Amino acid sequence: MEDSFVSPFRAGFTCRCPRCGEGRLFDGFLGIASQCDVCDLDYAKVDSGDGPAIFVIFIIGAIAAALALHVEFTYAPALWVHPLYLVPLVVGGSLLLLRPAKALLIALQYRNRATQDVDY
Repeated sequence: MEDSFVSPFRAGFTCRCPRCGEGRLFDGFLGIASQCDVCDLDYAKVDSGDGPAIFVIFIIGAIAAALALHVEFTYAPALWVHPLYLVPLVVGGSLLLLRPAKALLIALQYRNRATQDVDY
């Protein structure tokens, strides 16, 4: 099948196949399917590594830290108030962003033909 241009960002944010943009990429929450159910692209060599988790940690961590500082210096609440909004923000935000971040990195790897096949 000839590659048509599918935006890696569109494929990543919709969690779709990086080649056709239609087939599902995931089999479960974060498990990668064995192949695309539309164009039969083999996902056997797909590996996003720890990149998605690192990006999500940086994004959610910066938002949580900025919010905690803002709340602390603006309202000066008791210390027990901070976990009431920070825990749901960090857990929910991480779960919300992790899947599209993983799909985006996989789509970018596909578009740039990045592989792990290196001979040293």
